[in-house]
Amino acid sequence: MQASIIQRSTAIVPTASASRYLQQLCKHWSHKFAVTFDPAQGEIALPMGTLTLAAGDMALTLCCAVKAGGDLERMQQVVGDHLNRFAFREGELAFSWQAG
Repeated sequence: MQASIIQRSTAIVPTASASRYLQQLCKHWSHKFAVTFDPAQGEIALPMGTLTLAAGDMALTLCCAVKAGGDLERMQQVVGDHLNRFAFREGELAFSWQAG
């Protein structure tokens, strides 16, 4: 990663639809940002930093990396809000962000 990244956080979100949500989020943001993804992993270059996603059988792992001067909490909120919109049938997803 770039030397300008100063803060990171990770959340493991329990869901049986991890791959579907990963792909939905990547497709959603691919119209505005640089995105690479397949059914198992993805990366989104947001203006505030980089979001890396990994889909497992029962969880979606999200890693936020924020550039110097970025707002890590805001990035976490934006990512969580978007994923919860996609998961409306499943109900509110559980995000437990951990620093590092």
